[in-house]
Amino acid sequence: MSTSRLKFGYKASAEQFGPRELLDFTVEAEDLGFDSVWISDHFQPWRHTNGHAPFALSWLGSAAERTKKIVLGTSVLTPTFRYQPAVVAQAFGTLGLMYPGRFILGVGSGESLNEVAVTGMQWPEAKERLARLRESVRLIKQLWQEDMVTFNGEYYHTLNATIYDKPKQPVPIYIGAGGPVAAKFAGREGDGFICTSGKGDELYRDKLLPAMEEGARAAGKDPQSVERTIEVKVSFDTDKDRALKDTRIWAALALPAEDKVSIHDAREMEEKAKSVEDQAHRRWLVSSDPDEHIEQIRPYIELGFTHLIFHAPGDDQSRFLQLYAKEILPRLRQRWG
Repeated sequence: MSTSRLKFGYKASAEQFGPRELLDFTVEAEDLGFDSVWISDHFQPWRHTNGHAPFALSWLGSAAERTKKIVLGTSVLTPTFRYQPAVVAQAFGTLGLMYPGRFILGVGSGESLNEVAVTGMQWPEAKERLARLRESVRLIKQLWQEDMVTFNGEYYHTLNATIYDKPKQPVPIYIGAGGPVAAKFAGREGDGFICTSGKGDELYRDKLLPAMEEGARAAGKDPQSVERTIEVKVSFDTDKDRALKDTRIWAALALPAEDKVSIHDAREMEEKAKSVEDQAHRRWLVSSDPDEHIEQIRPYIELGFTHLIFHAPGDDQSRFLQLYAKEILPRLRQRWG
């Protein structure tokens, strides 16, 4: 996909809202000038009380039919445990055929919360999770490019498998990465790279982006051809206290990664998050002043990210979308194009 201009997306927060509400927000985001809408693919939310977890694959078809041109993607889907990669290839082949140029398959190595409850499996170490992701991406690409695919990998196997309905141009694959090893893989095999904000500039500047570029060059690609996508967690409101309070529902984000990796029960995650509710705002860009908020976003643009997906924590998403479209998107476009 072209990276000739900055793109601004909206995160449809499937852990917080039901599928019908998310559809309405998506239509509104398109009408207000957002470039893309991305949905997480969870079996369970990070919070049990009032939590949601609609099925992303069926929701995406509805969202495409309700909208006209906005790009739709997953941020992210795990094609390794709940879903076999061949099933993901079939699903996105259909979406890509029906809505050409409008879908992005964003993939990641997964979370125990979503995979263990469905499979009853022992959650594997990070090395195996990434190895499975590498293999699944290879199989998905092969199924989109060839017929009668017999694939014998370490984890996945097919026998004369054919995706009969697939687009002429394969759906772009964006790869989620929280560390340099996955980022290098994203550069090598991905059309785009996805990470999340709020983890310190040095992580992006010194580790993730250089690793992604190294991977791209190793594959003979121009690193600039890989779209640099980041979910930017923003709590922007005319009322600063409201903006701070809104972040508390996402307190689980403030938990250390090692505390979250083995949790497979939404109730346990919610209980653990109570201990860090007063720290929830640290993962978010919290502001009530448009100019200040632009300055909060500026470092990510200057780092070289080309596609910013804005994730807001508040209950009134329509208010957020309208406020952002009026006060923030025009300022960003005027300053950076």
